[in-house]
Amino acid sequence: MKIEIKVPSPGESITQVQLAAWLAEEGDYVDKDQEIAEIDSDKATLSISASESGSLHRLVEEGDTIAVDAIIAHIDTEARPKKTRQQAAPKEEKEEIQETPVDLSSKDADAGQKQEAKSGQAEAAQDMEEGPHFSPLARKLMKEKELNSSEFIEWLRRQRVGREDVEAFAASGTGAAKTSSAISPQWGGGRAIERKKLTTLRIKLAERLVAVKNDTAMLTTFNEVDMSGIMVLRKKYKERFIETHGLGIGFMSFFTKAVTIALHDFPQVNAMIEGEELILHDYADIGIAVSTPKGLMVPVIRNAEVMSLAGIEEAIRKMAEKARNNKITLDDMKGGTFTITNGGVFGSMLSTPILNPPQSAILGMHNIQDRPVAVNGKVEIRPMMYVALSYDHRVIDGKESVSFLVRVKELLEHPVKMLLGGQDPEEMLLDI
Repeated sequence: MKIEIKVPSPGESITQVQLAAWLAEEGDYVDKDQEIAEIDSDKATLSISASESGSLHRLVEEGDTIAVDAIIAHIDTEARPKKTRQQAAPKEEKEEIQETPVDLSSKDADAGQKQEAKSGQAEAAQDMEEGPHFSPLARKLMKEKELNSSEFIEWLRRQRVGREDVEAFAASGTGAAKTSSAISPQWGGGRAIERKKLTTLRIKLAERLVAVKNDTAMLTTFNEVDMSGIMVLRKKYKERFIETHGLGIGFMSFFTKAVTIALHDFPQVNAMIEGEELILHDYADIGIAVSTPKGLMVPVIRNAEVMSLAGIEEAIRKMAEKARNNKITLDDMKGGTFTITNGGVFGSMLSTPILNPPQSAILGMHNIQDRPVAVNGKVEIRPMMYVALSYDHRVIDGKESVSFLVRVKELLEHPVKMLLGGQDPEEMLLDI
């Protein structure tokens, strides 16, 4: 019996997707619920699983654009699993070793060494089968980058290997590709070009970015933050925080908390235009921009205004894990009233972040650098970060944007105020 595998609907209004990669070869026996393909929509990467066990017959090629609900493969449920080389290898290997013993003390030492090397290759091949599951795309990249399979298996044992894993291994310097490139440079002297089809996600992202520039009155205001207070706080309570909550504490959670308080004080920054109406939100759904192998994605932390720092950290950790594994769904990215992006992790000193429509503002974090600053009339070296707020001037006036960013700066430089909803503890004591 043949079972049809169709493209599921990634979300409302999406009619086409792109087949990003096959995760199983033509004719492979696949198990029920095994992931067999990845598809790219204009918003996310999704996986397709086998609905039944059987032999796979693929109907479309990688990179093809296909309609939602189209048939991409058949599964023959009457097929049976093929006997693997791994099952037959032990007996054959044992007989071979018995028939050709290695005697390094005889004149056949060279032959013995060759036999030993052959055995080692057989063991490496068995390790390849028993170790990580290589997707077709990963195997193709391994061959192209001339990576050493045994080293790769030791580096990433018993995990399913995908594109990002191969890229990370190639960049680590432990593979053959790194060594060979150092001996014979691959850059310069040639005239070759390569054409790659844009992914659906990249095409949609390009359209959205151009639309932002054309349809909004985007401006950017800047400030700088002295990160000393947060860095001292993190260092002082780092171990206790891990013991209590089971996770570390990063800068993003402090920024997210500060933003939610500032949004309460300046609700216009948390608003957006819809037609001829202005929509104001009585909550803060904060989008955290994440760079993934598929492109920029913005998963959303919902009702961040009621979360503790530990709660925000846990939410960020879960989203980051999904991003690394290409498991972010459309529901994870829907909505959002404000976005934070951190170019500092890539070394950016200053930038103008672009709006994430239909939101009206986005905060850009940057690299922390020791710089001389004036403190109480004296020059001191402090860890400083430039911050940037891009905003839609149709919704947010200059006074509000500047005041909002100053508010965020104050909260970050005096983190204890976050506990008090942004109020100064001395002012609370004096009731003024």
